[in-house]
Amino acid sequence: MHPALQGLITIIVGVGGCIGYFYVSNIFLDKVLFPAKGPHAGRNINRANLVRPWLFLFPAIFALGLYLAYPVVATLWLSLTDRSAGGVFVGLANYSQMISEPKFWEAIRNNMLWLIVVPAASTAFGLLAAQLTDRIAWGNIAKSLIFMPMAISFVGASVIFKLVYDTRPANQDQIGVLNAVWLAFDGGAPSFIFLRLVPALILLAFAAFMAYGIYLALRPLIWGEASHGGGSWWTVPLRGVVALGGAWLLWLSLKSIFSVLTVTLPYGEPQTWLTITFWNSFFLMVVLIWIQTGFAMVILSAALRGIPEETIEAAIIDGANPFDIFFKIKVPQIMSTIVVVWTTITLVVLKVFDIVYAMTNGQWETQVLANYMFDKLFRANDWGVGSASAIVIMLLVSPILIWNVYNARKEMR
Repeated sequence: MHPALQGLITIIVGVGGCIGYFYVSNIFLDKVLFPAKGPHAGRNINRANLVRPWLFLFPAIFALGLYLAYPVVATLWLSLTDRSAGGVFVGLANYSQMISEPKFWEAIRNNMLWLIVVPAASTAFGLLAAQLTDRIAWGNIAKSLIFMPMAISFVGASVIFKLVYDTRPANQDQIGVLNAVWLAFDGGAPSFIFLRLVPALILLAFAAFMAYGIYLALRPLIWGEASHGGGSWWTVPLRGVVALGGAWLLWLSLKSIFSVLTVTLPYGEPQTWLTITFWNSFFLMVVLIWIQTGFAMVILSAALRGIPEETIEAAIIDGANPFDIFFKIKVPQIMSTIVVVWTTITLVVLKVFDIVYAMTNGQWETQVLANYMFDKLFRANDWGVGSASAIVIMLLVSPILIWNVYNARKEMR
């Protein structure tokens, strides 16, 4: 059967089935189960009205249970059994094997690196694009161009950037844009500025940002505001964890500044960018940042347009400069939207698979959790460890998802 005809039949059957279900179920409810006649007509009408919403919800609940709840339970059970031995219950043996493998910890480390870089960069670039495009006459065209990568699949974007990172021998013309640019550097002043000074300044700015974040996290503890401000008890250890994480990132960024300034760079030699360990993860992140920046820009642009003009006009009258207006007036008013965008991108990052699979397949120390799960399930045929890694991904995603739903309901109330 022709695929187009199959699609048409699917649409007809699907839509017709939904219409038939709602029509027949309502007739059964009103005519058979709770008929609106006889001495109890009023009571039956009220009961039918109470049941009717559940009739409409039942298909969605059934689909969620079939395609979400059942797979979760089945995956959890597989993670506790040995399928090769006939489904024998082995408890936490699969989890023990998983945490003993270096590839798993490599995946955890890379996922944490993705979580730090991609949501922050995507949100920051999206906010910058939203602010700047609103100030130019052709802003809508610029927004369309920035948003366009959202229409490209992750695999398609990976193919595009694989061409950007492509490497040819030194005696051939480079079709990879990055290598073509790289070969233009020869160690002179432009090389020092763009390959040493600018990266060092970016790392220094990141270090300053981390130091400020540590200060904000510890300020209530240092000045005793946490005990007198009525905050929850769990905020104290949370602030401590945030401060420790910030201190680790601060140390890494300061150490990296020294490395950037002293490293010996192989000028004139084409580089196989995706095989350079540690930095190749950043080359992969660029793909997701390129895609998600458009999403962040659209959401944050709508939030910026919703800021009352009166507050901005009052700030201008008081003599505030554009930076003060942006960072002290606009950003605080859209902070809840920024957090939602950040956490939404974080969910995407935790499940990232396509980009790594298409560009490196987890080689050269670029493994991530979803790719590790795929390798275990479908290459090693180790369903126990593969299912255990799937549960780990679910546990990492769930708190962020629950927090997003909680905040959404809080704002609705």
